[in-house]
Amino acid sequence: MHSTGPQIAWRTVFIIEYLGPLLIHPLFYYLRPYIYTLPTFDNGPSTLQTLSLWMIVLHFLKRELETLFVHRFSLATMPFLNVFKNSAHYWLFSGVLIAYFTYSPSSPTAATDASPLLTYSAVALYVFSELANLSTHLSLRSLRRPGSTERGVPRGLGFDWVTCPNYTFESMAWIAILLVNRHWSTALFIVIAVGQMALWAKKKERRYRKELGGKYKAKKFAMVPGIW
Repeated sequence: MHSTGPQIAWRTVFIIEYLGPLLIHPLFYYLRPYIYTLPTFDNGPSTLQTLSLWMIVLHFLKRELETLFVHRFSLATMPFLNVFKNSAHYWLFSGVLIAYFTYSPSSPTAATDASPLLTYSAVALYVFSELANLSTHLSLRSLRRPGSTERGVPRGLGFDWVTCPNYTFESMAWIAILLVNRHWSTALFIVIAVGQMALWAKKKERRYRKELGGKYKAKKFAMVPGIW
């Protein structure tokens, strides 16, 4: 059954969703003197705050580029009002909430005595996770011909372990960001996002089994090897 009322393209919705954090984080970062009451000895954003900014901005910039050049959508449109509901998750939680606390002078991220080993490990995990996530998206793109809704059997990095390794690597990238900014606001976003992706992963496993039949090797775990 087709949805009634004004429609909006899925691709457009994704672009709008990810645009929020891309705008909000630089605003909070560069407008710190006007948003917070800074101590007289403040020397500007800390190294961890700057690193957090770059990790988050690059994450959502990658998402925007994937939306434009990689993703293929099985449905062309969704109801227009959904754009507000979908965008709230990114604009409010990964945007305003994380940005406000990350760039605050009282944030753990403002500390200068961070462990270099922890920071370097987090960056290494982030780079690996983002590249691995991109690899899974390229694999998924190859499953569907342009203009077709027919789906092939997913193969590539991670697909032998779980149904949706793209969600697995997405979660790992955010854990890396949490290791850098070390704030409950990021942890809260991760809980919400991972919970939603876990539900999508289970749904995707059921869909693969139904649509692909004997061509598809059923997975025991949808998103986290050995756990979910």
